[in-house]
Amino acid sequence: MEEAKGVVKHIVVAKFKYDISPQQIEELINGYANLVSLVPSMKAFQWGKDVSAENMHQGFTHVFESTFESTEGVAEYVAHPAHVEYANLLLPCLDKVIVIDYKPTTLHV
Repeated sequence: MEEAKGVVKHIVVAKFKYDISPQQIEELINGYANLVSLVPSMKAFQWGKDVSAENMHQGFTHVFESTFESTEGVAEYVAHPAHVEYANLLLPCLDKVIVIDYKPTTLHV
């Protein structure tokens, strides 16, 4: 196994509150994506909605993935004023959230 050098993934798995409209969700996602241009340590952003046939999502509907070059970069992002301002908009709209940071590991078979 080989841990990716210089890469840390920041994963947010979210369940929006029932009264948050699709338009509000779209605006929040656009705001999240815009953080790439505001936070220097944030290198990339991707997101998607649950499409699993296994129905094991426990109500979570959206996944957001940000890429950083180090755990220090994630810490800079978390403390950055643009992220703090955005988080103060996003978090009240969520019913549940999971946040995980990890360094991708490749298994050579």
